[in-house]
Amino acid sequence: MVESGKTARLAIDIGGTFTDLALEAGSRQVTAKVLTTPARPDEAVLEGIAKVMAEAGIRPDEVGLIIHGTTLATNALIERKGARTALVTTEGHRDSLEMAYENRFEQYDINIDRPDPLVPRYLRWPLPERLDARGEELRPLDEAAVSALIPRLEAEGIESLAVGLIHAYANPAHEERVAEILRAALPDLWISLSSEVCPEIREYERLSTTCANAYVQPLMARYLTRLEQRLREDGFACPFLLMTSGGGLTGFETAVRFPIRLVESGPAGGAILASRIAAECALDRVLSFDMGGTTAKICLIDDQQDQQPLTSRSFEVARAYRFMRGSGLPLRIPAIEMVEIGAGGGSIASVDALKRVAVGPESAGAEPGPACYGRGGEAPTVTDADLVLGRIDPEAFAGGSMTLAPQQAAAAVSHGVGAALDLDDPLAAFAISEVVDENMANAARVHAVEWGKEVAGRTLIAFGGAAPLHAARLAKKLGLERIVVPADAGVGSAIGFLCAPIAYEVVRSRYHRLSAFDPTLVNRTLEEMSEEAHAVVRGAAPEAVLGEVRTAYMRYIGQGHEIAVDLPVRPLRAEDGALLREAFDTAYTSLYGRTIPGLDIEVLSWTVTVATRVPEPRAAAEPEAAAPPPEPAARRPLFDPERAGLVSVPVYRRAELGAGMRVEGPALIVEDQTTTVVAEGFTAAVNDLGYITMTRRREEDPR
Repeated sequence: MVESGKTARLAIDIGGTFTDLALEAGSRQVTAKVLTTPARPDEAVLEGIAKVMAEAGIRPDEVGLIIHGTTLATNALIERKGARTALVTTEGHRDSLEMAYENRFEQYDINIDRPDPLVPRYLRWPLPERLDARGEELRPLDEAAVSALIPRLEAEGIESLAVGLIHAYANPAHEERVAEILRAALPDLWISLSSEVCPEIREYERLSTTCANAYVQPLMARYLTRLEQRLREDGFACPFLLMTSGGGLTGFETAVRFPIRLVESGPAGGAILASRIAAECALDRVLSFDMGGTTAKICLIDDQQDQQPLTSRSFEVARAYRFMRGSGLPLRIPAIEMVEIGAGGGSIASVDALKRVAVGPESAGAEPGPACYGRGGEAPTVTDADLVLGRIDPEAFAGGSMTLAPQQAAAAVSHGVGAALDLDDPLAAFAISEVVDENMANAARVHAVEWGKEVAGRTLIAFGGAAPLHAARLAKKLGLERIVVPADAGVGSAIGFLCAPIAYEVVRSRYHRLSAFDPTLVNRTLEEMSEEAHAVVRGAAPEAVLGEVRTAYMRYIGQGHEIAVDLPVRPLRAEDGALLREAFDTAYTSLYGRTIPGLDIEVLSWTVTVATRVPEPRAAAEPEAAAPPPEPAARRPLFDPERAGLVSVPVYRRAELGAGMRVEGPALIVEDQTTTVVAEGFTAAVNDLGYITMTRRREEDPR
């Protein structure tokens, strides 16, 4: 929480291309966007902090809270640049990590490409020991075998160790003893225990998550410690919280222990922002669209979840196949459910042997960046295409912090796409833009189908540096009628951090059948979990008002997957067995349209989430009367898909558009961090919160 007497809050989001910052001081909000420095991410953070602090006229001792999200853990997993890691597991199970699910996620691909395990086989070491599924000891831990690992760890130069013993979720005693022996001999060795990182059933996911935590822990711990120290040296003496993939904030110590929970922290902030906007604007069905410099993220938000994004307990990173589940490394962590594809401003375009344009997932990133950055990049990217299409002002990109080179963008588009397809520069650029827009539209359709939902009838909420440039075209492809572009959309994820609660989720796998429901056993488990979650949140927010959510993951006996069912936050009674069955039937019917009579129901895992209360969202009101916009600040050529050529359109400054003002497309609305393209057939209006709402005019064909 904000330290007493200090009203300013600072949010930092490190992306693959840009580092975004948002400083909130009372009713004022100052934002900045600077290029990420991949070799030393903290350099870009400190540069951006200095920029927003100077603009706001705020001193470090006036900042009461710093919130940080980063892609560092994600990038380390994707690029395989983590620590040298070993795995200790139960004898006979060293190959579980490589056997995975023992299936083919793409059965017709004879050259199927699986991601290699983070820990190679020669660094996966078995130990004689065994527990059963109830946590009872079948074979004692061989402590001599544990001690024998010490010289191997030293000889192999192991920096981080994952410990994943069979059924440790039910009884952590053996894992804890392994850690105790090794820490006594090797105090500098980082150790991740599966019973702490992922105390759940399913050995492969548990091992994969623990190995991933161990793999990124030294890197993340060094980075976070270095950044915190530099912030202290610069005069910041306030709480330092980290955004998690589940949409909550956590403390520094928890982030260092479980850095795997920080994977996808930036996109989670964007989803939190979209859910906040949905509540403010009373939108019951939303498609959150976050497009930055490296990736695009799409998330569904419905009123059935109280305008909250879909959440999940599983997540995949570093997929070998873009949309294929099972082709990546599975992580069992709390996560906001979204689809992420390599479709950002820096995504590289190419033409294959069949004359097909492909865009992404490879990205030019921040170094060298798109060709128009003038930093050595030569391949055409989405940003280069947008510049050629007239969507970006080369003199005012990223708030004027850098000047783009239109000639270099045109040359890259011409050489990389235009020459191969015999197209002039605008049409070649449009081909790049059209392919990336179709990729995003397809990702949205697939994501909706996977969750049994529909895209039609939703409102598109667009944010991130590139999303407002592409939102209208994406809406047309998906048949959507309304788009909302929030204020300071270019740094949306960072602003989302400021809306997030401090939260922590505890999970336990404790098998239980409803036909033998034992409230005493269940209550004991839930109370232990609640105490642990409260302790973590209280450590970061001692004076906050807390809320709690309890969930059971249930299924019919014999099924392979569970569904989440909410539990009452109170001691359960014997008669609550019927209540749980009824809640399961309701949740199961909403997903599958039916129930299966006569089958018993089992609970595999329980979760308890404790979170601070966040302020109620403001209620947006549409102005009663429309007002004409001010005179355009300029006119600029913009590519019109309907005319297949450039047309002159008015350019408006967003800061000059007051509530009720309307802009008819085609037009451009520019601000420091992004530009909103108001396409032909759309009308843009500004509400009393300063949000742009674009609606399709009725005469426009929705197709």
